Amino acid sequence: MTNISLPDLAPDAREALIAAARTAVDTAYAPYSGFHVGAALLFEDGAIVTGANVENASYGLSLCAETVACAIASHAGRRGGLVAVAVMGGAGGAIDAAITPCGRCRQVLNELAALGGTDPLVLCVGTRQVIEVRLSALLPHAFGPASLV
Repeated sequence: MTNISLPDLAPDAREALIAAARTAVDTAYAPYSGFHVGAALLFEDGAIVTGANVENASYGLSLCAETVACAIASHAGRRGGLVAVAVMGGAGGAIDAAITPCGRCRQVLNELAALGGTDPLVLCVGTRQVIEVRLSALLPHAFGPASLV
C-alpha cells in the first residue's frame, strides 16, 4: 500500500481512524447501488464518530456516510474540533480504489470544521493506497458560516 501522507496525524490515530471507517463500511445500507461507504471522524479529544451510507428508494433522499457521521457528531453535541476524516467504500463493501467525499459531503464536513476553525486531514482509503489531503484542498473557496456575516 502506498501512502501520500501529510505528517501531522500520529500513526496510531491514523490506523484507528482507518479501522473505524472500515468497520463502518459493514453497516452500510446500499441495496440499490451496491456501493457501500464508511466514514470516520476524529476529534481533538481522540473521539471517533462513524457513519455509513443509507440509500433510499427515492434516490435523492439517500444519505452519504460522511453526512451521517456529521449528523451523529452534531447530535452528540460536537460543534468543532474535527481533526481528520477517513472515507472508504466499494461495490459490495469491497475496498479497492481510494475514494474522496462527494461535493455535498465536502460542504457538510466544511460546516463542522468551520465551527471549530479547523482544516481536517481527509484520508481517502483504498486497498493499495491512502491519499491524504486537507479539506480546504478538496473544497477551495468554500461557503461556510463566515460567508453569512
